[in-house]
Amino acid sequence: MRNALVLLLAAAVVSHAGAQTQDFSKVEIRVEKVAGSVYMLTGSGGNIGLSIGPDGGVVVDDQFAPLVPRIREAIRKLTSEPVRFVLNTHWHFDHTGGNAPFAAEATLIAHENVRRRMQQGDPKEVAGNAVEPAAPEALPVITFDRSLSVHLNGEDVRALHYARGHTDGDSVIFFTRSKVVHLGDDFVTYGFPFVDAASGGSVLGLIENLDAVLAALPDDVKVIPGHGPVSTKADLRKFTEMLRACVARVEAARRAGSSLAQMQQENVLREYDSLGQGFIKTRDFIAQIAGELAHSSASH
Repeated sequence: MRNALVLLLAAAVVSHAGAQTQDFSKVEIRVEKVAGSVYMLTGSGGNIGLSIGPDGGVVVDDQFAPLVPRIREAIRKLTSEPVRFVLNTHWHFDHTGGNAPFAAEATLIAHENVRRRMQQGDPKEVAGNAVEPAAPEALPVITFDRSLSVHLNGEDVRALHYARGHTDGDSVIFFTRSKVVHLGDDFVTYGFPFVDAASGGSVLGLIENLDAVLAALPDDVKVIPGHGPVSTKADLRKFTEMLRACVARVEAARRAGSSLAQMQQENVLREYDSLGQGFIKTRDFIAQIAGELAHSSASH
């Protein structure tokens, strides 16, 4: 189990190192109207949420610093008003990489754990790379514990903290008037989610969080995932049920006495194997769930 988690973390850190040398010259920022005053911008990295109006703009996540001039240009085609606030859904570099340049014009906001993790970085070398502390100007200057609201353009933009999900600093951003929600990497469409256990994440906690979010959402909500196309509440429910089924299958194998190696050999998640062909492989997702369940059982 430990080796599987090390491999997952290594993949994330190697991606971070690659992002620092990535060629962004051909990245195009695409803009899509979601609903009401809310748009989604895509390019390289996590999806950007944007609320606009006469009071200025609110940006949710900001991809990478080299893309900020193009992100600004895309926003200027929608509104002449400045970006006043940037909210980060969590601390990962592909969602906070544009913080420093945006800080020249906007106030950076995030959960307190986002600032702490960005400030500390991760000095442990994994695959020969370390996550360096963020520059001071990239750090959120306003942090919150449980919730925070930005009232702009007649839109209540509400950030709610959900612990133990993708990381321990996740915020789900509700655009209440427009009926849009940005879930950051608590919801992705590329396959099995990357749950960053090293940053306090948990598959079991993620399921609890998504159940709570689903209960609070109207049926006609538009969902911005951390990565992937604009989705629906039904899509989010299907994703949550997939996670719940994966945990149930691994738990059933554990109770039957199967070892981790046997679970992986038998591929207890074969029903969802198509989701394990991308970033997070099926055998690694089995290992992560099995490790959490074993730890949960040992602590009770």
